[in-house]
Amino acid sequence: MPRWKACCSQYLRWSSTVTQALAISVITFCIILPLCCHRLLYSYFFIRSMYLDSMSEKVLQESLERGQNALRFWQSSSTAAWSRFSDIAEHPDLLVTVVTARRNEGRDFHYLLQVMQQLSGIVGKCGERRCAEVLVCDVESGPQENQDAKLLEGHFKVIRRSPQEQQRNRERVNTFEKEKRDYVFCLRRGWELVKPKNMIVLEDDAFPREDFFRVVKDLLSRQFALHTLYVKLYHPERLQRYWNPEPYRILEWVGLGLVGATALLLTFPYWNPCSFSFTLSISHLLFFTLYFMAAAELLGRHYLLEARRLSPQLYAVSPATECCTPAMLFPGNTSLRVAEYLDGSFCIKGNAKDMVLYQMARTIPGERSHSVEPNVITHIGAYSSVRANPSRPKLL
Repeated sequence: MPRWKACCSQYLRWSSTVTQALAISVITFCIILPLCCHRLLYSYFFIRSMYLDSMSEKVLQESLERGQNALRFWQSSSTAAWSRFSDIAEHPDLLVTVVTARRNEGRDFHYLLQVMQQLSGIVGKCGERRCAEVLVCDVESGPQENQDAKLLEGHFKVIRRSPQEQQRNRERVNTFEKEKRDYVFCLRRGWELVKPKNMIVLEDDAFPREDFFRVVKDLLSRQFALHTLYVKLYHPERLQRYWNPEPYRILEWVGLGLVGATALLLTFPYWNPCSFSFTLSISHLLFFTLYFMAAAELLGRHYLLEARRLSPQLYAVSPATECCTPAMLFPGNTSLRVAEYLDGSFCIKGNAKDMVLYQMARTIPGERSHSVEPNVITHIGAYSSVRANPSRPKLL
């Protein structure tokens, strides 16, 4: 018999672990995962050409309906019924400041009204005392008013720059520097107004989830909160993959593979319906570690993180990521330090306020920053108030 036939006969019979490993890999990565994941937006198997447009339109339509419902809700709400939100107590445990500006595009979505309706619904679910004090920071400085913020004036405390401050702020600067200055204004004014023990700053398209305050309360009770400059409550889902420069994710990825591989190999002696020949050896452990790592990455880390929503205690805290500031938690009086740091930098494209904060936390001795996973808010802002927008935004 030729040598190649003898080799094939030896390794490709079912009793060979090589054959079994090949069969498992082909069935998993070529059949099961493509069939199960081709509609999952953040999976590698997602078929963009077939589903992205329809999914994007569906999300836009749902957000539009939610915005119109929020508009009707606030238009029909009695001012007296909601006046309790406009009376802000001094030194609250938590202050939520929502930063907003008039949107030239996407006005019909009423992002601010959506966010404030959600906050008004969940802020009273912390027991006898409400979860937080809430105010709106309207940074609109153009000739036209921010109509959504105007509508909320009878329901919430709305802060704005004085006419003199607006006059001083009319210096022509780029969009990123203006955005930073507006953020600093809201940080400082919120602190000066009530001097809260902790502060959250939300952008007006950061839609809080139902467990928002439960998670924040748990985060503030953890030891790390005493030694952090800020905690990011959101990171874009498309950037949450394991294949990433951040070292902690690589460690998490390898750990997941090792745990899955060990558990599976320990199960085979007791339950093995397909008569696999795998044992708890180095080579078999290595194969299944890589197998589970590949499966997790291709499925999408975002979907694995969703299991942590079972309890606030399961939310993971890790070193801060670079991107995005739709939802930021500032424990203690760190909001003042953040304002000082931002004031000392000039923002341009490629060095916006999120990048400035990330670099500050990495380079200033004693400063640390963190992110929480999974996200505590949903970013609903398909149309940006500070950047150019496509005619019909896409989810990816």
